[in-house]
Amino acid sequence: MYPTLTKRSHFVKIAMIVLFSLGSLGVVGGSFLLRKAFSSSNFPEIVTDTSRYAAIRNELIGYSYPIKHFPATIPNNSKDVKIAYSPGFLQGGSFFQVRLKESPDKVKQLLSQYKGVAKYRYIGGDTNDHTNQPNGVPTTFFYTSETSTDSFPPSYEILVLDAQDKGKPGFKWNHGYSYGVAIDSSTSDIVYWSEQW
Repeated sequence: MYPTLTKRSHFVKIAMIVLFSLGSLGVVGGSFLLRKAFSSSNFPEIVTDTSRYAAIRNELIGYSYPIKHFPATIPNNSKDVKIAYSPGFLQGGSFFQVRLKESPDKVKQLLSQYKGVAKYRYIGGDTNDHTNQPNGVPTTFFYTSETSTDSFPPSYEILVLDAQDKGKPGFKWNHGYSYGVAIDSSTSDIVYWSEQW
């Protein structure tokens, strides 16, 4: 009688260990998959295939995203095109940024054009630097940088075409949007950007 109970007791213990192991594996695996699903929306999707540009731009225009200053298409002669797009998630912000190299004459013409309509102007830095200046407004980070830095170097002029505070009293810039261009005349780079939060 005792050997049968011992065998059953061992069998029950083994079965419980297997069930707990499978349950733990399910929880770990499920949380990993959920984390992957949600975290992919929180980081910019860096797109180097310029054929995706038109689809992203058209989708955002359909949502009245402020990107009318972006080029309608990527010019065929543009070099070193980089795109960063994050659609946002739940209460999170979203951004769209495209960086490309133009001819020095074209960059000079664009700089003159955008300086004439810009509401704010900054030299280098990022949104945190710009917001914390007297009468500063949020801008953007350098999402399309080729380095790990997220600030524009001092060679860039950041021209804010518009910035709207949609926050509640006491929560300045809690919600809103800003958009503009960042231009580096020395390298003939132009970055078109738009952010919502």
